[in-house]
Amino acid sequence: MASTAGYIISSSCKHIIDDQHWLTGAYTQFAVPYFIYDIYAMFMCHWHKYRVKGHEAAGTRSLRTVTRTYLRKEFLMVVHHLFMVLVCFPVSVLWRQGKGDFFLGCMLMAELSTPFVCLGKVLILYKQQHRLLHKVNGVIVLVTFFCCRILLFPYMYWVYGKHVGIPLYRVPFSIPAEYNLGSAVLMAPQVYWFGLICRGAFRVFSRARSAAKEQALRNGHRPEEAQVLD
Repeated sequence: MASTAGYIISSSCKHIIDDQHWLTGAYTQFAVPYFIYDIYAMFMCHWHKYRVKGHEAAGTRSLRTVTRTYLRKEFLMVVHHLFMVLVCFPVSVLWRQGKGDFFLGCMLMAELSTPFVCLGKVLILYKQQHRLLHKVNGVIVLVTFFCCRILLFPYMYWVYGKHVGIPLYRVPFSIPAEYNLGSAVLMAPQVYWFGLICRGAFRVFSRARSAAKEQALRNGHRPEEAQVLD
C-alpha cells in the first residue's frame, strides 16, 4: 500500500519541489498509527514466543524481562519506528510547508520490499526455507531492498541535481547540512539490514550447494565429479 501511494505521489509531481498531491498528507496521517501499532504487535509476538518457550508465568517481573529482551532484540526497529513517528511525521506535516511531495513519495516506495521480507519470515516459520519459493523470494528481497532502500537516496540526490542543473557529486555540498544528516540517519539502518539480508542469502545458498554435493556423493560420484555437477 505504501509503495503504491508513493508511486502515485511521485509520478504525479512534475515539479519535484513545488507540486503537491492530496495523498501525501492523507497517507502520512495513516502511517503514524501503523508504526505505533507495529511496535505493539512486535512486542506481542515476542511475548507469546517467550511464553511458548516455557516461561508461562506472568507478572511484573516477567513483563520486565520480556520487555528487556524485546528491546534488545528489536532495538533498531523500535528506534526506526519511533523516529518515523516523533521526527519524520512532524517534519513532513509542519516543517516542509507543502514542499517536496515528490521526495516523500519516493520514500514511501521504499516499502516495496516489505511484503517479500514478511513472506520470507512466514516461510521460515512454517519450515519451508528449503523450498524453491524461499530462494526465489530471497532474490526478490535482495533486488527490491537494494533498489528501493539503498539506491533510493543516490537517486533522489541525482533527481535534485538534474532539477537544479548540477552533477550528482555536487548535490551534497549545495543543500543544507540537515538534509544530508537526515538522509544519513535514514540510510544507515537500511545499509545494516541489507548486510543482514546478504549474510542470510549467503547462508541459504551455501547450504544448498553443500546439500547438492552431499546428494551427489550419495549417488556414487567422487568429490571432483560432485563439484562439476554443482
